[in-house]
Amino acid sequence: MRPEILFPLFAPLRTLPGIGPKLETLMGKLVGPKVVDLCWHLPVGLIDRRKRPRIADIQDGEIVTIEVQVGLHVVPKLKRLPYRVHVHDESGEMQIVFFNPHADWLGRVMPEGATLILSGKVEFYQGQPQMTHPDHIVAPEEIDTLPLLEAVYPLTAGVTLKPLQKAVKAAVALAPVLGEWQDAAWLKARGWGDWQGALHAAHAPESIANLDPHDASRARLAFDELLANQLALGIVRLKMRKLPGREIKGDGHLRTKILAALPFALTGAQDAALKEIYADMGASHRMLRLLQGDVGSGKTVVALLAMLNAVEAGAQAAMMAPTEILARQHFATLEPLCAAAGVRLELLTGREKGKRRADILEALADGSIDILVGTHALFQTEVAFRALGVAVVDEQHRFGVHQRLALQSKGGVGTDVLVMTATPIPRTLTLTAYGDMDVSRLHEKPAGRQPIDTRALPLERLEGVVDSLHRALAGGAQVYWVCPLVEESDVIDAAAAEDRYAYLREIFGEAVGLVHGRMKAAEKDAAMARFEAGKTRILVATTVIEVGVNVPTATVMIIEHAERFGLAQLHQLRGRVGRGMDKSSCLLLYQTPLGETATARIKIMRETEDGFRIAEEDLRLRGAGELLGTRQSGLPEFRIADLAVHAELLAAAYDDARMILSRDSELESARGQALRVLLYLFECDEAIRNLRSG
Repeated sequence: MRPEILFPLFAPLRTLPGIGPKLETLMGKLVGPKVVDLCWHLPVGLIDRRKRPRIADIQDGEIVTIEVQVGLHVVPKLKRLPYRVHVHDESGEMQIVFFNPHADWLGRVMPEGATLILSGKVEFYQGQPQMTHPDHIVAPEEIDTLPLLEAVYPLTAGVTLKPLQKAVKAAVALAPVLGEWQDAAWLKARGWGDWQGALHAAHAPESIANLDPHDASRARLAFDELLANQLALGIVRLKMRKLPGREIKGDGHLRTKILAALPFALTGAQDAALKEIYADMGASHRMLRLLQGDVGSGKTVVALLAMLNAVEAGAQAAMMAPTEILARQHFATLEPLCAAAGVRLELLTGREKGKRRADILEALADGSIDILVGTHALFQTEVAFRALGVAVVDEQHRFGVHQRLALQSKGGVGTDVLVMTATPIPRTLTLTAYGDMDVSRLHEKPAGRQPIDTRALPLERLEGVVDSLHRALAGGAQVYWVCPLVEESDVIDAAAAEDRYAYLREIFGEAVGLVHGRMKAAEKDAAMARFEAGKTRILVATTVIEVGVNVPTATVMIIEHAERFGLAQLHQLRGRVGRGMDKSSCLLLYQTPLGETATARIKIMRETEDGFRIAEEDLRLRGAGELLGTRQSGLPEFRIADLAVHAELLAAAYDDARMILSRDSELESARGQALRVLLYLFECDEAIRNLRSG
């Protein structure tokens, strides 16, 4: 379905001159397997060879282009010594140095008495200038072949600059003239040229300023990428809106029982979010809403009330979590509340097998299960609901748009989807990951929750921290101790959870438990259950406890090597304490010396508990790609756009996409046809399949 004009760009890398099987594999790892991937691999530096000093005027460390006469060749007596060629001009002399060259080759390239132009970096040795392995050696009449400005690209092991420059040049040369998909007035106001011109200019910087993400050519390409992203999400959103929904309006009899059973009143933010959710569920189109809540803001209760609204109306509900620990945690939280309301709740993960699993599937199909909690096992084809009214997806950034669609299709006619995330996401990222959704935010925490006392200490004071644990345990505290790795790594000198567990076990004995991602599910559950029951008082863990784990009696969080965690992760981990009414504390243990970014992170953690502010700061410090600790499948990876600097362009792309689709929802106009090419160019093929005439 891709337009023929784009075929050369979507050919394999090996179709470019000079790229054999080995180089194709290495470059594929660096940029991707297609020619177009090289087009998006933009320069990060610039070599300027325009400086033409005399030898006497050369400065140490400069890249220069000099015209010289070749003098004596000094051939080394020992192989490990350098081969030196003396050169001079009217102002002075210097040496050109080579290691392990072929003497006959050098004799041909730099014959004594020849006048040559050399270009490369000069470094002073014992007060004298020398150039080691010049980048270019040409005769004066070949000066035009010397690239005076050279773009420098990110490299990887096995790929050097020259073959990559050659491959990129060949790839960019294949970029065709395409119909303009941008609004002419917008281009004029910005001072931007066409797509092909912008691509050529981005790969041929004339100054360091041209490497800036705000440079006209880069900004144009970034906006193209962002517009493709927003248009693709907008098309998915339109498709969702067009799918017939089911008007779900419960009578409130179950929700009244739940509200009476809760030990606290709902916050204003929870009430407002529920009002929006109930309105969506009662409408004739499908709900597709994101519920963003800060740590401990009460998303689970909002989700339960939304699910009960469906159950009251005679439908079923499902709640999906990304990990088994989190699914079981949700089940444990919801079970007593559902029991109070007389609602049948069941759990389905990969661990439910045999007769137990068969019974659950049968009860699900005949409608006797009201709410099913599970992991991605809910996607499996044999899992069939009688009437799925609403699907709640927790921690959506761990899934992705396609899985969202798969779950929604489970319900047959008009399943509403409520997505929850406990990772507050900046508005820019919300648009790129969830631009197809309406958004509700929970800013408040339930009444009575106390602020968490956050402190930071260097790891050298570890023994003092362990001593203070004796006092904390005597006072009835329960403690999380988080380590960044499961076992010692030669590459990363980080404290291993297993080693820390052994160390603390020697001091505190049976009071210490361990949980990490490499344990079997049953072992993890047993460790969590012992901690929840208070049988273990210190739980040594990796980030497996980052999200959703809820032990209200735990009041101390110790994060070892805090400098290795992202801000969002630190905030999530801190959110595991302070969930009851008791005063809680969080201790960030760091390795000195601290880098600038790590210092900034720890400072922000000490200043605020507002997850939305923390998320904005995290985006500023780390950029979008790493924002959620690891690259998550739900977040698009941008090749050109940088959300930390192009937030304004993203907002404009969002508005533009909405306006385009409101006027030409099937992209059938002249501009619409050009926009289809844009979607193919940035590999948003899925969006085009969703168009009626796609």
